[in-house]
Amino acid sequence: MTTISATSSSVSTASTSDSGSSSQIAQLTKQIAKLTEQVKNLSSSGGSTEDVQQQQELLQQQIELLQQQIAQIEQQQAQKALQQQQQQQAAAETKKEGVNKPSDTNAIDIYV
Repeated sequence: MTTISATSSSVSTASTSDSGSSSQIAQLTKQIAKLTEQVKNLSSSGGSTEDVQQQQELLQQQIELLQQQIAQIEQQQAQKALQQQQQQQAAAETKKEGVNKPSDTNAIDIYV
């Protein structure tokens, strides 16, 4: 009788910097590669067909979860980049207003 074992991995997706996110993605990618290798080696493990199939399903589910975590981290990175871009645009817009480039709220009408 073959025992079915599955490795579990949990990775927090909260990150404070892009380098932290990049390292998380790299770590998750390594885990996916290890799980993929395990799936490949299952056929030569010598277990029964049912056990091998169950093990493959478990490993595939773990791979899918890791891929979802990577997608979530990438989405968070994209949101951070978008927020930074919006902040930079807002800062650039406020710098444009002034004496030489008046806006509707600070224009001076001079009549001679």
